[in-house]
Parts: sequence; structure tokens; C-alpha cells
Amino acid sequence: MIVLKAPQQKLLDALQSVAGIVERRHTLPILANVLLRKTGGELEFTTSDLEIQVRTQAELGGDVGNFATTVGARKLIDILRTLPADQVVTLTAAQAKLTLTGGKSRFTLQTLPADDFPLVNEAVDFGPAFSVPQKTLKMLINQVHFAMAVHDIRYYLNGILFVAEGKTLTLVATDGHRLGLAQAHLENEIPKQEVILPRKTVLELQRLLRDEDTAIEMRFAGNQAKFAFSGMEFVTKLVEGKFPDYNRVIPKNHKNAVVLGRGALLSSLQRAAILTSEKFKGVRVNIEPGLLRIASSNAEQEEAKEEIEIDYGGDAIEIGFNVTYLMDVLANINHEMIKLELQDSNSSALITVPDQTGFKYVVMPMRI
Repeated sequence: MIVLKAPQQKLLDALQSVAGIVERRHTLPILANVLLRKTGGELEFTTSDLEIQVRTQAELGGDVGNFATTVGARKLIDILRTLPADQVVTLTAAQAKLTLTGGKSRFTLQTLPADDFPLVNEAVDFGPAFSVPQKTLKMLINQVHFAMAVHDIRYYLNGILFVAEGKTLTLVATDGHRLGLAQAHLENEIPKQEVILPRKTVLELQRLLRDEDTAIEMRFAGNQAKFAFSGMEFVTKLVEGKFPDYNRVIPKNHKNAVVLGRGALLSSLQRAAILTSEKFKGVRVNIEPGLLRIASSNAEQEEAKEEIEIDYGGDAIEIGFNVTYLMDVLANINHEMIKLELQDSNSSALITVPDQTGFKYVVMPMRI
């Protein structure tokens, strides 16, 4: 039976939007598949890794028959990618096989029953929905995602804290050495909700969110979060555990501050990073009235020195940092100028953006 006819590009776009979470190798073979469910002229695509479930729909018109099956997501994408963009492809399902034909090409793929696909049981205790423009959430994630921990035994650090309270949405990420915080305004006031989204969820949202004003709707439950945007529905498990009190980590009242160009500082750090030791990635930063110096060296006794003229009249301070932690933040904010606040050589530094109260980045000093 002919299941559907559709333009290659329409099928490929829908599949690619849901396939980011699919692992090629899985203990459960069906999780490498995409669930295809056709109802009338609409085809629904669902993928899952048991922690995250992503679903989208494509309006295809044509044959109104219903059917459901699952087929290897990556193979289907790889086949569609190699077909001409303007080609109409036909999918035919019969006897545990799905046949895809396009032009003079024909592919027969193994399927698994739709009833065996492990759909996520959605929570019943979701809090009130709230929304921000997609580009706003994308910007917030971009500003803090690099500070998430990777495979930390403190599993609550392997993700981003989302706090919605009143008319403010706050995202916080930390790996124990640095902390990023970014905030946005909410249209409607909502009671406090606080969840930790897993790292994989964060990176997938970052991939899927569009740089546009259309809304993303969010709802949080005790053990789940749900997002709806661009015709997609995204459900994820949460990270359990207590996130550190980030307000205690953010320095207050540092007495020394300098505003300087983000691009010039990033370039100097990138050059100095070339001659840091592979293991520690340390740079020394000297700040004194009128001048900021950056120096690095390594076990081969090679060294780099950089100077930047600055408008500064505070204390002379020498402080060490992991250069990666500084480059990460400078590479992910889109502002010309940044503000660097310091207390002394043993205290955390605070990086903010002038005229923008919603962004803070804290980085611990490093002994060099």
C-alpha cells in the first residue's frame, strides 16, 4: 500500500528536526528508529532516547489512509539527503518493510512495530505555561551553556538551572570553576518554578531554536519539562538534585573595574593560549593604571606576552586564570565592550556587559 507521497525536502526537514537525540548504537534497537504515524494528510515524526522525546508534524495532503511504523532514522535521513531536493518520494509499507522510491532509486528498509516504540509518559503536574521569543531563549542558552559541567559526579552540574519567578527567567550554569548567569523578561508574572535541564537537552534545544520572534512555550513539572515551538513538542526528564546557591557565588562590590573591548581581549587571549601548558592552560593577567598585560609560558620555556591599553585607575593586581574559561565567555557574548571587576589576586573575577544587568559571568582565579 502507498503510505504517502511527499517532496524530499519536506520529509528531510521534519526528520532532521527530531533526529538529533537519536543514538546510532543503542541497547534498545527501536530507539535508533523514528516513529512515523500518519493520520489523514498529516505525518507525525517522533523520536526518543527514554530521557527526551521530540515530536513534529508535516502537512502532506494526498492519500487519507492511516498507518504507523518505525524505521531507522539515520538511514532514512542519509537516503533523503542524497536524493535531489525537488524530487517527490513515495513511501510504501508492507510486511515489516518500508520501501522508499524516488525517480529511478528504490530502497527497502527494515521496520519495527509502532506499538513497541517507548513513548514518554507525560507528567500530570505541569505548572503554568509561560513563553519567550525563541531568539531570546537561544541567546540565554548561548550565553551560559559553555559553563555546564561535563560528566561531573555532581550530576546536578551537568545541565542548566532554569528559574522562572515573577516576570524573570534566569538560566544558570556552573562547573565549579566558573558560573554563567543570563536573564530575560517574561510578559506575565508567574509563581516560582525551578528545574535543572540535562546537558543533552540544552544542546538539542540550542540546535533547534530559531533566531526569530516566534514564541517558545515552556511548562515545568516535578520530573519533566515540556517545550512547544515551531510546530515541535519537546519533552525531557529533569536532573534531580539541589543546584548550588548561585547568588552566594556572584561577587558583590568589587572595588576595581575596567571596561574594555571584547574583541581585542579575546584576540590577545587566543594568542597567549598557544603557549600555555597543555594540562593547566594558565595565563597571568596584570592590570595596572592604563595597562593590561597577559603572559603565558609552558614547560619548553616558551612564552607569550600581550599588552592592551585601558582606561583604568584602580589597584595594580596580578591574577591567574584558565585561559579557556575567559575565551569561552568572550566568544559567546555579542557585545563590543565588557566590564571586568576584580578585588585582588585571590578572589573570583566578575565579567558583565555594560548597560545590560541580566548577564553575569564569574571565574575563579588559578595559581600559576
